[in-house]
Amino acid sequence: MTRDRLLLLDVGGTFIKCSDGRVIPVNSDGSREEVSASFREAVAAFCSEALSHPELRYGIALAIPGPFDYVKGIFRMKHKYASVEGEDFRVLAGVPDCVELRYTHDVNGMLSGEMSFGNGRGYSRVALVTLGTGLGFSMSLDGEIIRNDMGSPRVSIFRLPCRDGILEDYVSKRGILSIFASFGGKAYTVKEVAALATAGDWAAQESFSEAASLLSSALYPIISGYGIECLLFGGQISRSFEFMENALRRGLAGLDCLRHIGPVSDFDNATFNGLRSIFEL
Repeated sequence: MTRDRLLLLDVGGTFIKCSDGRVIPVNSDGSREEVSASFREAVAAFCSEALSHPELRYGIALAIPGPFDYVKGIFRMKHKYASVEGEDFRVLAGVPDCVELRYTHDVNGMLSGEMSFGNGRGYSRVALVTLGTGLGFSMSLDGEIIRNDMGSPRVSIFRLPCRDGILEDYVSKRGILSIFASFGGKAYTVKEVAALATAGDWAAQESFSEAASLLSSALYPIISGYGIECLLFGGQISRSFEFMENALRRGLAGLDCLRHIGPVSDFDNATFNGLRSIFEL
């Protein structure tokens, strides 16, 4: 059901991005009081307005990484937001009962946005990989995002075995920096590696290509088994998709079901688009 007023929050480990343009610092390793203060800052004015206009319908949609209980709105993380594990977001942020709350895993949210407004439209079976600090994955089969009981993606890839570790060790921020270092390169951010790749640096380009090859090997049986037609890539590292595309296409060649491989339609707003879609705007 459409809401008269809607606030969208994209929650990360260091910032809360708000649909009204505000970016609010949050320390996911901070105390309960610090975390609560950041969330209350994000929603306070909106909630105050909602209390002043009972004739209107107000809603807040929140995208946040897991583990999180997306049905009940309860924090379940231990590596981030540990100080508020087991807490209810409504209570923590001080959201009154007159404001409807909905939650989604950040990867599910991005996938929902791409299916509703972006490059996933027109496909029955869509998968999304997010590349950044971590490695995310979600699928939609016949129009339904596949979730577990708490609302997280049912199929996860970041812990899949890869070389002497797990896939996320090689296909993520730390993974690409590690691969680049193995070629003798030195960089502190993936953005720096991407700039070198754009300038023609072989080691930088090969770092993205090697990560993509490892990723395609892991994805091949999943895409084949679920008959995925459209494979999309989001997250900050996917902005360098051009340096990964050839390796991905080589690694996934022969999959007759796969009709499209490419980045999301809008890196800046993909998650917000997904949050809008869960309120059916």
